[in-house]
Amino acid sequence: MIKLYGHELSGNSHKVRLLLELLGLDYDWVNVDLMKAEHKSPEYLALNPFGQVPLLIDGDVRLADAQAILVYLARQYGGEDWLPTEALPLAQVVRWLSTTAGEVRQGPENARLYHLFGATNINIDRAHQKAEHILTQLDKHLHDRPWLEFDRPTIADVAVFPYVALARDGKVDLDAYPSVLAWIDRIKQLPGFVPMAGL
Repeated sequence: MIKLYGHELSGNSHKVRLLLELLGLDYDWVNVDLMKAEHKSPEYLALNPFGQVPLLIDGDVRLADAQAILVYLARQYGGEDWLPTEALPLAQVVRWLSTTAGEVRQGPENARLYHLFGATNINIDRAHQKAEHILTQLDKHLHDRPWLEFDRPTIADVAVFPYVALARDGKVDLDAYPSVLAWIDRIKQLPGFVPMAGL
């Protein structure tokens, strides 16, 4: 049985949970209370020394980092539809995983951390500037296509989705990005979509 350690307000936990549901996989959810610093407990650090969520355990496989987990699940259980193996299509998907860990994190994710969780070490003006930049780029990219790449959803969409869809938690207005809003709605209509607070 797959076991997913995460927190219900974590967008990174949600993207893994979302892919598990979209793939129709059975799994056990183990809540790690970030507010009580359970992710820094000796018991959890023994499982994931980085002290972060999510963490996936699948038999003998123990894997941290949301993007890495998406790659593993897509390759192990999802096949070509979710993560192609040919060089160029694979690179096109991986580009969005990098964007998720870069621009999306620096923009919408950091703005949400600042406003929703009171993370005072974040430069909120810079986070809002980064959010506007990446949302503008996403809106242009999605103007004439339904998904980030190809004619179907991939883990690129799953990776980028949560913190973009939760941007309003960071006081980032999405109304100026109609193509992004339409893409968010398409993801919400996928069979197996699972909601979270704020979505």
